[in-house]
Amino acid sequence: MFSVKDRNFIVTGASGVLGTAISVALAKSGANLAILGRSEQKLKDTLERINSFGGNHHAFACDVLKAEELSKINVDILSQFPTIDGLINVAGGAAKGASTKAEFLYPDTPLQDSFFGINLSDFQQTSDLNFMGTVIPAKVFGEAMARQQFGNIINISSMGAILPLSKSPAYSAGKAAVNNFTQWLAVHLSKSNIRVNAIAPGFILTEQNRFLLFDEKTGELTPRGKRIVAHTPLGKLGNPDDLISTIFWLLSEHSSFITGATIPVDGGFSAYNGI
Repeated sequence: MFSVKDRNFIVTGASGVLGTAISVALAKSGANLAILGRSEQKLKDTLERINSFGGNHHAFACDVLKAEELSKINVDILSQFPTIDGLINVAGGAAKGASTKAEFLYPDTPLQDSFFGINLSDFQQTSDLNFMGTVIPAKVFGEAMARQQFGNIINISSMGAILPLSKSPAYSAGKAAVNNFTQWLAVHLSKSNIRVNAIAPGFILTEQNRFLLFDEKTGELTPRGKRIVAHTPLGKLGNPDDLISTIFWLLSEHSSFITGATIPVDGGFSAYNGI
């Protein structure tokens, strides 16, 4: 029902955990991929994994915020793929200085631990990576879809776009912009047979955030991890593979009447207000 065999996709952020999981799932199901990421070594590792399934795959180490880089890569991709069936924008993240140390500003809270101590350069870098890191690939790689008059764009949003995450104003604002942009672009491209949707993952356990969610000595959830699980009706953390079925569904014709939507894959987190 949801075959991607012999279809051609571009995946940004493919050197990260989520991008790798998505790329491996697509390649395993017979898709051809152009994968992009910042870490050349991690990208090579992902390429080696997807090549093991056969198919026509290519890797490009790059910065998704540099349009000129992406334009050159686009030429290479179009020389390999006759059409571009879909773009999956996974690239994102947060710089350390873009977050606050304190959740609330009390009278005795040091100002440097609050919003007023945020590093504005890190704030802009984070908001740009999450928002413009979606806009620029959509503009560069989406043009081929406009010319061929079909295509599919999936943006990776976040729970932070729906409910701002404490201590993470730049990341949350950047992802909220992704949701709004997804709606706008879906309408703009609707007459060209191009659908645009987003997925908002809940709290996904990865190697990068494991130390924040689990105590390394006891293996038990940290206080933050316990708060997250307690606010997730299904009572557990997600894993990268939990996104895969939604990706395949949005890429298929079985979702042909869906565009401009942000689909939560969050264990019910966004539906629960804690009361």
